[in-house]
Amino acid sequence: MKTLVWVEHDNASMKDATLATVTAASKLGEVHLLVAGSGCRAVAEQAAQIAGVGKVHLADNAAYEHGLAENVAPLIVELMGHHDAVLFPATTTGKNVAPRVAALLDVMQLSDIISVEGEKTFTRPIYAGNAIATVESSDARLVITVRGTAFEKAAATGGSAAIEDVAGAGDAGLSSFVGAEVAKSERPELTSAKIIVSGGRALKDSATFEQYIMPLADKLGAAVGASRAAVDAGYVPNDYQVGQTGKIVAPEVYIAVGISGAIQHLAGMKDSKTIIAINKDEDAPIFQVADIGLVADLFNAVPELTSKL
Repeated sequence: MKTLVWVEHDNASMKDATLATVTAASKLGEVHLLVAGSGCRAVAEQAAQIAGVGKVHLADNAAYEHGLAENVAPLIVELMGHHDAVLFPATTTGKNVAPRVAALLDVMQLSDIISVEGEKTFTRPIYAGNAIATVESSDARLVITVRGTAFEKAAATGGSAAIEDVAGAGDAGLSSFVGAEVAKSERPELTSAKIIVSGGRALKDSATFEQYIMPLADKLGAAVGASRAAVDAGYVPNDYQVGQTGKIVAPEVYIAVGISGAIQHLAGMKDSKTIIAINKDEDAPIFQVADIGLVADLFNAVPELTSKL
């Protein structure tokens, strides 16, 4: 079986989510990559070094610069004439392109897989991760999104794949890029961070969130996350949200501060290696999944913890 992995990148460097997707693809067969962008040969050269990759398809065209699904999907469909499956990281961008590819191929999409059980058999979480479904496809071509936290990352070096230039149809004329407001931070990216400090609604407002969470995160070199309640209340931007409708994370250490532990939030972080919870409510659901729980007022505990680091 030949698999094609769509490489997520910013035209300068590859995103980490691609490495876990390569691992999933390697369980199905020969792995080829697709780098579609503008002025992105450096990304293709980086992708060619991933261990286990056989070939990198490079589509360098201004139409692919911003990864518009309407332009990228037809290119992938063309390449599917020589591949049996296409895999995407289950990121915001990957989940934008994959359904359009599935529709153009007239096949069912297999979403958010967490293991490969056979050539066409996979497992995926349902009911906010409270149950795991085993699904088998009968389609000739597979379109799959991969939960990155469920697979080890492939080695970023050690490979020497050939880079092959491919030409797509270019601009489909269905959409155009207007602009993007991208939050920039010196802290690690949320989905690839080894340590995450998350705050919840108990932090009262954005100033309090900044006062208590940020110093702790800075001391630990951690990324900052938040519950949906904190995001909805306007404490922090949407891209901080961890949970079923936010970002799925699995860091080495996850510190939940003032987060009660609603099912929606747990679905996004319960695969973390070590979960530390600080909450004054001893009956909070977060303590059911926490490895270390501290029943205390966060306004006393967090400054004390920060001062001792």
